[in-house]
Amino acid sequence: MVTAPLPSSLVDNPRLDRWIRFLPDRTVRIATGKVEIGQGIVTALGQIAADELDLTYGQVVVLSGDTDEGPDELYTSSSHSIEIGGRSIQLVCAEVRAKALERAALRLNCSPADLAVAEGRFLQNGAETGQDYWTVAGEIDLSQTVKGTTAPKATNAHTVIGKDMPRLDLPAKVNGAVAFLHDVLTPDTLHARVLRQPNRGAGLTSLDEAAIRRTAKGAFDILRDANFVAFVGREEGVVEAAAVAAKLHATWDKRRPLTQAMQEAAWLKDQPSEDRPYGAPVPSVPPQSLIQATYSRPYVAHASMGPSCALAEYRDGHLTVHSHGQGMHPLRRNLASALGLPIESITARHLHGPGCYGHNGADDAAMDAAVIALRMPGRRIRLRWRREEEFGFEPVGPAMLITLHVDLDDRGYPADWTTEIWSPTHVQRPGSGGTLLAREALADPPAPPKPSDPLPERGGGATRNAIPLYDVPVHRILHHLTQDPPVRTSALRGLGALPNVFAIESMIDDLAARVGQDPLDYRLAILSDLRGRRLLERLAERCGWAARGAAGTGKGLGLGFARYKNRSAYAAIAATVTVDEEVRIDRVWCVADTGTIVNPDGARNQLEGGIVQAISWTLKEQVRFDAHGISSLDWDTYPILRFSEVPEVEVELVDGKGNPPLGIGECTCGPTAAAIGNAVAHALGVRIHDMPFTRERVMKALL
Repeated sequence: MVTAPLPSSLVDNPRLDRWIRFLPDRTVRIATGKVEIGQGIVTALGQIAADELDLTYGQVVVLSGDTDEGPDELYTSSSHSIEIGGRSIQLVCAEVRAKALERAALRLNCSPADLAVAEGRFLQNGAETGQDYWTVAGEIDLSQTVKGTTAPKATNAHTVIGKDMPRLDLPAKVNGAVAFLHDVLTPDTLHARVLRQPNRGAGLTSLDEAAIRRTAKGAFDILRDANFVAFVGREEGVVEAAAVAAKLHATWDKRRPLTQAMQEAAWLKDQPSEDRPYGAPVPSVPPQSLIQATYSRPYVAHASMGPSCALAEYRDGHLTVHSHGQGMHPLRRNLASALGLPIESITARHLHGPGCYGHNGADDAAMDAAVIALRMPGRRIRLRWRREEEFGFEPVGPAMLITLHVDLDDRGYPADWTTEIWSPTHVQRPGSGGTLLAREALADPPAPPKPSDPLPERGGGATRNAIPLYDVPVHRILHHLTQDPPVRTSALRGLGALPNVFAIESMIDDLAARVGQDPLDYRLAILSDLRGRRLLERLAERCGWAARGAAGTGKGLGLGFARYKNRSAYAAIAATVTVDEEVRIDRVWCVADTGTIVNPDGARNQLEGGIVQAISWTLKEQVRFDAHGISSLDWDTYPILRFSEVPEVEVELVDGKGNPPLGIGECTCGPTAAAIGNAVAHALGVRIHDMPFTRERVMKALL
């Protein structure tokens, strides 16, 4: 019997019929509030259901992100899709399987224990009974509340979980079929673009519509409501031209000029902040052997390969929106609040988009489309952002400045550890600390929300992974939450984990050097977590750590280690680099402990993807400002890692059977940045403390 507390998704969505339905075509439909954003989650959730119901993988259909029929699981974020969503589906399927067996046993006048299930059919002593899920489905009351007391299968009984399964979403994407929301076009579709406010509170004082029409040279409507302006027409090229021209023929007041100094994390230190201490009290007398170092990450864009898009249609008093955002139920609530509509009059459905791993422009695009649809009832509106709009107006990942204060014991190991952080908020999703851009442009905009950030016990935002996993007797966090950053910030993959792990692991390497100890040996001396120790020891074997060599040769080998949020998946990363005028990553090794693995191929994809993205962040990416706002508006001014620059990556998944599945999607990002930082320090003989590791920073370090 299951006695552990129910996952939050089941607490919030207790009815069985919100999760499972037996379909006439002899398949089982599993519904989930989690959505596909490139992580293969829909495939993995289907595997969990198939295994628990004793079905083939092909007998399960997964409905994802539908507010009319699926459960409300908030956002697909924080590596919770398997930990919480998968566990919820597992418990639902175990309970429904038990109910189906009870009904079949009544029909066959036997005990449920006498029956087995194979591909949905009930067998008795290995023989067919003529009964299956679909013959008894009508006798199961799926309107009941889930109890969660039926134990799922033991790990050693899994037949689908733990096997490589092809991603359900990839064939259409690879073959050029209609796979993305952007591709959905019907003959009656109207295309739309929006003129954006340059910043919150800016007012549109004039708009030369005649000049815009002369430039666009085609038929289109101009919709204006306060500071919200949209261009709508049948020809996409025409409305695109109108939007481009509009920026040149619009005059705004109350503009907020930015400076290049604001784009650096160091600027945050002198700004107004809410100071939030956590952990041990700050000592009244500074320790005698205090070591201090400061590290930084700049503002970072999501840099989705395709810009945000949405479809909206308002017909017969009902608004239907299709979006590639991370949460359809929250989007529905936020649209209802912003538009003043009853929530029952809105349906939000997920369609695949370019991916984001955080809060990008998808929700804002959905609001744009909805505003236009309400003013043009009966027409399908396709609203797509332009590339410059995506880079210029999406919420960006916050810049972070981190100073570590470490007191050492007489052996040279950390005795007291303070992580001091300056950062804007990591959570400005609408409804939880932020507003939709179009709502700010409409009449009577809401007041600016007071910045907030998740508490460390809830995973943290800026404070995520700010506490070392190592055996440090006393530790604390001093979080300075910046109140008025120059740009809108919100969730980006891993939140504060990458810069915090980068800082911690850089400090650990430097502390090891102070006492003349090998960085790996130093870590093992202060790490009692057995799962972590196993990873580090295995990583050392894989990367040839014993032959690491001397520092300062231009070639380096470094490692990084963390457990995501100190409670999710573990990852140990090693990287080799070559450094001359710039940094080149030659090879990366990863050893990860993710608990029970649902789809090994999918897990490796996630770990590899996190590694590649972290390399790009560490070496290249930074949002840049000028007097007009964000100035890094294309792939030239915001470069990302190229295919030709991706190193060979080796991933090993250690056996995690018997342990609960752990969130995978973000665990390699921080250790990868740390491994690169430590490898570069080994190559140069000096440390670079600030990301990205640009040519200028490398050359400065070499001088």
